[in-house]
Amino acid sequence: MTADRNPQKQHMADESMVRTLAAQTEAIWPQERELIIAYGLPADAKILDAGCGTGEFTWRCAELLPHTRILGIDVLPQQVEYARRHHARFAPRLEFHQGDAFALELPDNGFDFVACRHMLQTVPEPERVIAELIRVTRPGGRLHLLAEDYGMIHAYPTHLDLDAFWDLAMAGFAGAMHVDPRIGRRTWSELHRRGIRNLAVHYIIVDTLRVSRDILVRIFKSWADGYAATVAEMAGMSPADARAGFDQMVACIRDPLGYAVWQVPIVTGLKPAGSS
Repeated sequence: MTADRNPQKQHMADESMVRTLAAQTEAIWPQERELIIAYGLPADAKILDAGCGTGEFTWRCAELLPHTRILGIDVLPQQVEYARRHHARFAPRLEFHQGDAFALELPDNGFDFVACRHMLQTVPEPERVIAELIRVTRPGGRLHLLAEDYGMIHAYPTHLDLDAFWDLAMAGFAGAMHVDPRIGRRTWSELHRRGIRNLAVHYIIVDTLRVSRDILVRIFKSWADGYAATVAEMAGMSPADARAGFDQMVACIRDPLGYAVWQVPIVTGLKPAGSS
């Protein structure tokens, strides 16, 4: 999302981002945690979380893997400051720095585990970011890319056609921001063509059966608060229609007879030994 020049609107967007990242990680972490355990990372692994945001995933990794050293990097200084302030109990083995995922100021082959979550669908030319992530992964090290795909959100029953809503919203973002809101379905291919081995795609199922409805409501309400106006502008909708799409998701989630699901792809693989 683009920054808003209106200070009040920017503050609201920042607050929404904090709530969004907290709710998303609360929903996703219980399943993602099991993946990370299954990876069998070295006890003293060096870990990079690129695009770490407020550090919600980063601190959980620090807690889960108590002998690792972890670096979180984000381009937004307010996110980095928030992460430092709220997760200081894990310092000094957990650090947060401002940095650009398109040009990481980090040496080649430096990390045993490189994660990038909720970011690739927000940037133009995500292939450049993927190349940087591979560069800083050591040979034999593991990549862990959570790449969203907004074609993998469904809900029933709803009064509006939410498939059409998401299609229109995705087309608007893709055209205005030159991003790929369906990057999740092609991340496997991007890693495969770059020689990453032992590739797998795991789906985190964030739905009304596995995640509490309250957490799901928080996710979509924070999306609405932070991005409904932007969706309206970029997709050529009225603000009321944009808000109505998010409100329909929330209504379905709150309906005891409703079912809603957000499938979140995580693509993982190993950088081949002997590569640089």
